[in-house]
Amino acid sequence: MSAQPTPVDPPSLHHSPAFAHGMILPAGPTLYVGGQNGTDASGALLEGLEAQTEQALRNVLAVLAEAGTGPEHVAKLTIYLAVGVDPGQAYAATLAVWGARRTAVTVLAVSPARPGALVEIEAVAALPEA
Repeated sequence: MSAQPTPVDPPSLHHSPAFAHGMILPAGPTLYVGGQNGTDASGALLEGLEAQTEQALRNVLAVLAEAGTGPEHVAKLTIYLAVGVDPGQAYAATLAVWGARRTAVTVLAVSPARPGALVEIEAVAALPEA
């Protein structure tokens, strides 16, 4: 059995090229990636939405790789944006790192705990069978 999630897109709902309405995750080990900010390896927060979004996604990818999985096994992303951040601009910033991978996505406007943070991203992924 493949560890890759399967999209669920009911024909009665609008089809989005950017996200799936649901994802079926095969039974087995699951990785929960905690919220990643746009910080580099030294802990420094990058400047601007585009740089922070790209770095947050690179951080998610690093956790996935360390666990032995990759973005193709991600079933769900939750993206927290600072209040006032344009979600369209944030989505555009994801394309350079994440590409056009469809997954279930939730986007929320929040007041980040870290001053200056504009985005935080968490993920849920299947771990491939060994």
